[in-house]
Amino acid sequence: MSQPRPGHKPLSVAVAGLGTVGAGLLKLLSENADIVAARAGRPVTVGAVSARTRGRDRGVPLDGLRWYDDPVALAADPGTDVVVELIGGSDGPARALVEAAIAAGKPVVTANKALLAVHGAAIAELAEARGVPLAFEAAVAGGIPAIKGLREGLAGNRIRRVAGILNGTCNYILTVMREQGREFAEVLAEAQALGYAEADPSFDIDGIDAAHKLAILAALAFGRPVEFGAVHVEGIREVTALDIALAGELGYRIKLLGIASRDAAGISARVHPCMVPVAAPIARVDGVFNAVVAEGDFVGRVMLEGRGAGAGPTASAVAADLIDLARGRHTPVWGAASGALDAAPSVPMDRHCGAYYLRLMVLDRPGVIADVTGILRDEAISLESMLQRGRAPGEAVPVVLTTHDCEEAAMRAALARIAALDSVLEKPALIRVEPL
Repeated sequence: MSQPRPGHKPLSVAVAGLGTVGAGLLKLLSENADIVAARAGRPVTVGAVSARTRGRDRGVPLDGLRWYDDPVALAADPGTDVVVELIGGSDGPARALVEAAIAAGKPVVTANKALLAVHGAAIAELAEARGVPLAFEAAVAGGIPAIKGLREGLAGNRIRRVAGILNGTCNYILTVMREQGREFAEVLAEAQALGYAEADPSFDIDGIDAAHKLAILAALAFGRPVEFGAVHVEGIREVTALDIALAGELGYRIKLLGIASRDAAGISARVHPCMVPVAAPIARVDGVFNAVVAEGDFVGRVMLEGRGAGAGPTASAVAADLIDLARGRHTPVWGAASGALDAAPSVPMDRHCGAYYLRLMVLDRPGVIADVTGILRDEAISLESMLQRGRAPGEAVPVVLTTHDCEEAAMRAALARIAALDSVLEKPALIRVEPL
């Protein structure tokens, strides 16, 4: 088995995928070769690469590197010590390469959150059975050392909760909407033109990317196999400029958060828009930046903030994993051997308990508020505050209600009844309040 050990022999790396991150990694290993070698105890060099097209200028020299048209063939390259997978996608060549490299006894470094979220439990078992390191610092929050921070830095703690802003595209859109008072569709189109959002942005704006990352963080935080299917996922398509403005008046900012927590009932994991107090540190993380917050029983609360994507930050995370492997350092994928992992149950979203912001567009006529508050009373939901903007008899006016803590199932039942009232003119807006 080709297990890296400290020494003077260079660590030879094969890189599959020469997009933004792959090219960034080659640049980092070249420009910072002296720093990397000093910290790794030996040089870290790229010997082989694979990408879809050979001729494209990637801004880095590829002369002298062994080229493979089939990325899976990198696993059998005799001169390779470590395989770096930067192809992306939960299946296809990325998965085939990772499985082939592990089967060949070669350590793997990957930035692939979709692969780990969907197939991470099985891949971790393969790696453990073969005794092969699998490293993935770059898979969550780009350049922020969230994986090492959680898995190694906080290893002596029982983690109660891990949360974060895990998608820079959504954070950028929500920031611009707040700062400029513009609507979602307009800001999304601008983000696409600037390159901050993909041509098909659904993976980001529907919360799937953040959910992949949260599934990985939850597995690390709570020492259990990754379980993407248990994550409740909502995106930001329905967040309006009006809700952002009203949230500001109430002392909140709206952020798309991933939150995983543990209590006596089990583990809950959810991604959705949240109203966070404007004084909370995470409320001030704006633009394309990411943040990860962890709460441990001995350490208390820790927050890490930085760039969550891009060539430099992600290459930085990959390089950190390569240095660990060059030194012979590695940790079980989810922080403990599979036999020591937890089998705590997943708690469904309808059991979530928290406070809510509810915005209705109602006809301004007598009795409307009484109808709404009567429904909330029937579902045992108590109000914290109510805000009605202006009077326009016979026309639509916004009414904002905030609640004390209640169960999601009760709020959903109340919402269905409220939406059916003939005085409620459009789908109510519901945003959960998080006291981070």
